[in-house]
Amino acid sequence: MEEIKEHLHLNVMTVTGKTLGENLEELKNNGFYEKCDKWLQEFNKRYNVSLTKEDIIRPYDKAIGTDGSIAVLRGNLAPEGAVIKHTACPKEMFKSVLRARPFDSEEECLDAVLKHKVQKGDAVFIRYEGPKGSGMPEMFYTSEAISSDKELGKSIALITDGRFSGASTGPVIGHCSPEAVDGGPIALVEEGDLIEIDVMERKLNIIGIAGERKSMEEIDQILVERRKNWKPREPKYKKGVLRLFSEHAASPMKGAYLEY
Repeated sequence: MEEIKEHLHLNVMTVTGKTLGENLEELKNNGFYEKCDKWLQEFNKRYNVSLTKEDIIRPYDKAIGTDGSIAVLRGNLAPEGAVIKHTACPKEMFKSVLRARPFDSEEECLDAVLKHKVQKGDAVFIRYEGPKGSGMPEMFYTSEAISSDKELGKSIALITDGRFSGASTGPVIGHCSPEAVDGGPIALVEEGDLIEIDVMERKLNIIGIAGERKSMEEIDQILVERRKNWKPREPKYKKGVLRLFSEHAASPMKGAYLEY
């Protein structure tokens, strides 16, 4: 807070009964920062390192980065958006064109990864795992299986309408919206489609069919035809709280809360 003080409303009241500015001033006056320095020196001595305050909390004018840690990608594959944690994504995957390998559950996808049926250059899709589809579980096991393989971790992508945790690494893209259950474009992806990922330009698009590049107008028309043939799936949950949630859940990009 001291580092970003000029951007804070220091006159706001807090639970201490004092303003934020008064709280910060009190910390300074009661020797809190000197105590922190002492603890840091003890840590350095114990582990034979030489960390400084700036190594732990960077100065405002020497930030590690200015682009945040996540990016929202959009395109004909995710009209409402999809989220990638670009700080954990290999740089070589920031701009890539991959072959689609769609799976309709994490279990199916994980089985294919573990049996080495997923190859370099694949864009692995796990769909019907969004809020309405299955409650939006974390795609933990598959993302770990991919990122633990050094070759796969820097040569394929995992795209899903499910979610990831802050611990996930590798080229993983979640919250793809609209979700598959609602007939979002992710539900229309077919084997061999060409998928464009461009983190810097914030793009996520289908740019080819059966390995052949097409114009965006041609892709749009093909998706229209695929949607005509697409059939909604039977609800996964037929009763209880999860049925109610699957019927009323908001879009992944809106936070997957319960709408009424």
